[in-house]
Amino acid sequence: MQFWLAGMALALLSGTASAQYPSKAVTMVVPFAAGGPTDTLGRNLGIAMGKPLKQAIVIENVGGAGGNIGVLRVAKAAPDGYTVLLHHIGMSTSPALYRKLDYNPLTDFEYIGLVADVPMTLIARGNFPASNFKEFLTYIKANKAKITLANAGLGAASHLCGLLFMTAIETDFTTVPYKGTGPAMNDLLGGQVDFMCDQTTNTTGQIQGGKVKAYGVTTKTRVPSLSNIPTLEEQGMKGFEVAVWHAIYAPKGTPKAAVDTLVRALQEALRDPDLKTNLGKLGTEPTTQARATPEALRSHLKAEIDKWGPVIKKAGQYAD
Repeated sequence: MQFWLAGMALALLSGTASAQYPSKAVTMVVPFAAGGPTDTLGRNLGIAMGKPLKQAIVIENVGGAGGNIGVLRVAKAAPDGYTVLLHHIGMSTSPALYRKLDYNPLTDFEYIGLVADVPMTLIARGNFPASNFKEFLTYIKANKAKITLANAGLGAASHLCGLLFMTAIETDFTTVPYKGTGPAMNDLLGGQVDFMCDQTTNTTGQIQGGKVKAYGVTTKTRVPSLSNIPTLEEQGMKGFEVAVWHAIYAPKGTPKAAVDTLVRALQEALRDPDLKTNLGKLGTEPTTQARATPEALRSHLKAEIDKWGPVIKKAGQYAD
């Protein structure tokens, strides 16, 4: 009888604890420096998710090693629902890019759901001597020995897009990796590098302000906030499509009740009019409700790992 009463008490306490989640702020780890595209998305998403959670979501920037330091920080965090990860396409490319990875994207996390697909833009320094994509392509091929292509570091979205672009036009350039999108953009604005391919969340303001030249977007259809910029496909690069998907994860073993609460908060956030407006200004929009689920993220991540692995291995670009 005493054991039965003790069990009942434990169950009631557990139920109460679950019902109270979250009882404090939730930390969202962004595995890149502040001011970059994933950070920008995270800060907007954090505000929207905080409303249904009735708790603040605090952004913690843990950059380095192409995002892997931040990812590992979440993989090893207490699985209590108070630490989550916002990561982009790099979650699916790291297994091929890094010979040694201290986490497994397919086994070390609980999945919350997809957040948004962010288009990429092909941009160049403001004084680049080409007025359209055709002239741009002709110029960079003719001057490939002196052209520099910036990226935010190995495994960054800008690195992957640049890699695919060089493969598509069968021309290699000197690549200049930076420790984040911010420093790469600063040098592009300053004219120290020639061009880069980066997310609209980071480039829209610079394009609209006339600080860089834009030669195309990487989606099948034009981006509403940049409607005057043609897609690369409509300019002759058939099949060239790159969208940087973002998703939320929690440490493996996070209680189902907490995961379910986070999923509901994500889905409510994606319907938030303010989030839709803010993301629209950045050239993207929230994903559909059907994709903002653990099942959809699990399936998408596996498919993306299978897709990017052969591409990266063929290019022979690895990190220790």
